Amino acid sequence: NTAYMADQRPQKVPELVTVPKLSDFPVVGSKPVSTQAAFGKILADLSREETDFVSRIVTTSPDVTVSTNLGGFVNRRGLFSRHSRGDVFKDKRIASPQIWATGPDGQHIELGIAENNLFLMLAALGIACDLEGEQIFPVGTVYDPFISRGLDALNYACYLGARFVLAGTPSGVTLAPEGGAHQSISAPLIGMGQPGLTYYEPAFADELRLFLHKGFQEIADTAGRSTYLRLSTRVIDQVDRANDDWQVDALSGAYWLVPPKEGGSLCLAYSGALAPEALDAFEEIRSDVPDAGLLAVTSADCLHADWMRTLRGPWTGETRAQSHIGRLLSRLSPSAGLVTLIDGSPATLSWLGSVRGQQVAPLGVETFGQTGDLPDLYAHMRLDKDAILDACASLLARN
Repeated sequence: NTAYMADQRPQKVPELVTVPKLSDFPVVGSKPVSTQAAFGKILADLSREETDFVSRIVTTSPDVTVSTNLGGFVNRRGLFSRHSRGDVFKDKRIASPQIWATGPDGQHIELGIAENNLFLMLAALGIACDLEGEQIFPVGTVYDPFISRGLDALNYACYLGARFVLAGTPSGVTLAPEGGAHQSISAPLIGMGQPGLTYYEPAFADELRLFLHKGFQEIADTAGRSTYLRLSTRVIDQVDRANDDWQVDALSGAYWLVPPKEGGSLCLAYSGALAPEALDAFEEIRSDVPDAGLLAVTSADCLHADWMRTLRGPWTGETRAQSHIGRLLSRLSPSAGLVTLIDGSPATLSWLGSVRGQQVAPLGVETFGQTGDLPDLYAHMRLDKDAILDACASLLARN
């Protein structure tokens, strides 16, 4: 019977494995970069370290190992196979940046086109600590639109209490040149709706670093959860940080990239790869609405779950004065307008208007199939700066 509860399976006391402190975790840098490339760089940098933690990282992917930036890690840590086998490209004298030799010491498992098998593999690796007493840090990558191919296996992996990191990349319509078949829309809602899984959507490399580190910590915690990182191939400029104060709020789901003035009349809230459009529009908005704020939503999942716990407080006995998103939005006027922006279903963020009963204009993706360059596609999908400005003007006119 595969549907047994996690607390009913035999338990073994695992070896304690220390995840390095965030200060010792690889840093990506300040140059323009995509979150997918940042993910690959962090893993590649980790692969150079000879530590017990790194020796227990196992990556796996359904036929998209190189195109999801796992190549650097695989070249250093090798492909797993029960039996050693040479690199066919090297043997045939075919030039290849990848080393495809396999052996029992390899730390990457290549699956072929089989997303369901990906989640079965992550489930097995993710409960190895409980069943075998050996801590493993599983990391799986998949094209974000194809998460739905393995939903049944993903659901049972979380049901069993498996702990892993899943990187869904590239995501949304931002990968426009690859065509409509590779455009994900509902994946953020899957991340929000799946118990046992925490969904993050970073825009910048330092956010991705923070959430990947948190994901490894969750794996090491026997009461932890799995982590889903929705990444992008879009190269964007990085933001300058005065300090690390933003990190605590980012882990809770959102932080003010530009705080509004007290009683502000407008908020632009964005997630992920559309950060450049949000920043460009916000600079123009501030010339007319100087009290506006720019909110970086790093996890609609964490925000929503925390808000729901606060709403249930009177009946569950939890004493929660205010949710994290309620505290952030309390800087705004009760009549302030909210414009939300995400390269995914607008429902991911549209609920923010319910937190304090504020009017919301949600921008997102409701269809797919178009291809083209980003400016044209964003304009078609109403995700560009003009669409943001129109939404802001509409809300301000109502007030």
